[in-house]
Amino acid sequence: MKFFSRRALAVAITLGVSAGHAVAQIRTIDAAVARGDASGSFNLRYEAVDEDNALKNADALTLRSALKYTTAPLNGFTGVIEFEDVRIVGVGDFSAPLSGHNPGKYSTIADAETTELNQSYLQYVSGGFTSRLGRQDIRYDNQRFVGAVPWRQDYQSFDAFSLQYKKDAAQTYTLDYNYLTQRERIFAQDADIDSKDHLLHGVINTPVGALTGYAYLLEEDIALDNSLDTYGVRLTGTRNVGGFDATYLAEYATQESERGLAEFDADYYIVEGGLTVKGVAVKLGLESLGSDNGRYGFATPLATLHAFEGWADQFLATPTQGIEDAYLNIALPLVGGTFTFVYHDFSAERSTATVDDLGDEFNLQWVRPIKNNYQYGIKYADYSQGDLLAKADKQILWTWLQMTF
Repeated sequence: MKFFSRRALAVAITLGVSAGHAVAQIRTIDAAVARGDASGSFNLRYEAVDEDNALKNADALTLRSALKYTTAPLNGFTGVIEFEDVRIVGVGDFSAPLSGHNPGKYSTIADAETTELNQSYLQYVSGGFTSRLGRQDIRYDNQRFVGAVPWRQDYQSFDAFSLQYKKDAAQTYTLDYNYLTQRERIFAQDADIDSKDHLLHGVINTPVGALTGYAYLLEEDIALDNSLDTYGVRLTGTRNVGGFDATYLAEYATQESERGLAEFDADYYIVEGGLTVKGVAVKLGLESLGSDNGRYGFATPLATLHAFEGWADQFLATPTQGIEDAYLNIALPLVGGTFTFVYHDFSAERSTATVDDLGDEFNLQWVRPIKNNYQYGIKYADYSQGDLLAKADKQILWTWLQMTF
């Protein structure tokens, strides 16, 4: 565990212990503990993968248990600690290669068994300033570039020092900076990555919507010279059109990648429009992750990748030809829950004589809350192969029951 996390953990435990000589002498800390908040969740999920390749079909029943404690503020300081545990519950016929679970035998389900400290940080708030030191959850915008991967059972977090400034309660503008020393990824501890990453993110509210600018300067802490620098701008907004709610999104980013002697650059853009009519929300969009002349595809290694380019997870790494994703998303109320249909049509951003069509995919999901603390869901993804021989037909079925407290 990095220095940041050890230090934050020690502070959080100190604030959380109600017995012991030091705490007994400090009544204000006792009050902070007594007025703190405990929360948690359990997520029991079944996943089955049927893939048209040489691997065996996979299925898994896993349980994620999470427990979080947040102290009450004490002179502007707050301690947070959160543990997570992922267990296989009787059904574990799957591969999770980066964690060493059945590598090369079954199709991949990225939910290996692990017990980890998901968050452990000390926070200080004064006026519009907030600072955090330790392991923490960091999510920006729609998590396309930086996210927590909350779909997987082992969440992603970061050992980091973070600063934030908000102009006012209405958040006229917000500025964020993060320095990351380790990426706590979703494949258990053995796959975590030491890093020297700088994240800069700013949002200002304008008459036409929220305007965001960002610079994500990533570097793995290894002997090989490397960098992945991304600069972008994003605009999102809502409007009332003829009594209906309309949404819009436009974003552009450019990226420079260096690894050893190899240097590449690529562009990214997304345009999306949506309309909600009588509870039915429809969105149309086009997302493009560019290519450097077929040698490199635009990369987003800190993202919640499952939320983009289809739930079958066929494009977690952008192919060297790049990818263009034209999609339709429809969500509507159904039987006390929400039903979602998504269709994706994939093509190469830089086509060749042999690679143009990258396949298509449709996704289905129905999620229903049960009382205040429970949720049931069922979800399906069906990907059909295109010109890339490495991407086979693939179907995945999930069903889950979640409890929060």
